[in-house]
Amino acid sequence: MPTDVRRDVATAMAAAATAWLESLTPAQAVPARGPAPGGEGDDERLRWFYTPTDHGGLTMHDQRPAQQRLAMALVASGLSAAAYGTVATVMGLENVLDRTEGFVATWGRERGRDPGLYYLRVFGEPGGARPWAWRFGGHHVSVNMLVVDGRVVAVTPLFLGADPATSPLLGGATLRPLGAVEDLARELVGSLDPELAARAVLLPRAPSDIVGANRTRVSDGDEVVPLAGVWRGAFTDPAEQATLQRASDAIDENAGLDAADHRALALTTAPKGVPASALDAGQRALLRAVLDTYLGRVPDGLAPSYADEAALDAVHLAWAGGTAPGEPHYYRLQGPRLLLEWDNTQRQVNHAHSVWRDPEADFGLDVLAAHRDRHHTDDRSA
Repeated sequence: MPTDVRRDVATAMAAAATAWLESLTPAQAVPARGPAPGGEGDDERLRWFYTPTDHGGLTMHDQRPAQQRLAMALVASGLSAAAYGTVATVMGLENVLDRTEGFVATWGRERGRDPGLYYLRVFGEPGGARPWAWRFGGHHVSVNMLVVDGRVVAVTPLFLGADPATSPLLGGATLRPLGAVEDLARELVGSLDPELAARAVLLPRAPSDIVGANRTRVSDGDEVVPLAGVWRGAFTDPAEQATLQRASDAIDENAGLDAADHRALALTTAPKGVPASALDAGQRALLRAVLDTYLGRVPDGLAPSYADEAALDAVHLAWAGGTAPGEPHYYRLQGPRLLLEWDNTQRQVNHAHSVWRDPEADFGLDVLAAHRDRHHTDDRSA
């Protein structure tokens, strides 16, 4: 009998989530739990962030070491070994970023750059008959998983970033958690002949961020959201809010985009750029390698496959900004039920963002709607 990977992963997730929840005190359980997906109060599950704001849930700080271990076991259950290692590295980078900024950032908290401010929340009852989900996030990490009828049905949005994107290590080595995500795509766009390159490069300047930002749903015409908008509300301290706004304004000013530029980069239902059908065999292999840096973030069997040539043909590559290392740049890969975005523009091109989305089914909204309709029909016929 063939293995049902989605069911097996869901079973492991449920066991890990249950172990974590059972370890919590009643006070800890309040922020750790949320309502079941698809019902009243589901709006909170659909909110996600990648800035150092309140992501919603129980922080690592507010857990004992043994509970932290159980929390990370749940995170690991939904990620590949490579992605889990990357998440752990990104969390640790908060210490490096703090040093880069002179140990002064606060963002309205005791410590602004804080590896303990990663939040975990479980929605619904793990392993139960009803849909359930979990979310883990903090600065530069957002993992969103949904289980329906005992199977993992949604794994997006899935965001990973790195600041700094490149850090020095002893012996002349460098730490680049997302280095391949950048380098493979640059190699691909650099391999295009002039005619294809002209079609792929939408703009010689790059946007300040991923265009889809942290929207619950991506839509035709979406443009970049300023940094101050990718936050859970305003700070109660006017000085902190003013600091955020200044940083946001400076990032946008440095990007130097006008209204026409934003329209050129806006998300559209019909993909922009060059389709894989126009690429040669070597370029198609590079494209598959770039895809794997996003789709390989979850256990095997949970991501769509592009082994089929026709499926790959529909994926489009679009680029903005410079194509040489060290130049601000952005790219997206887009096709049916696929939107991958990358940018490295901020902090002198040493601050990277990457996200995998399914524009039609992020957060499993399509499956939840079908589940709700099916059970509503069953209830009426009973």
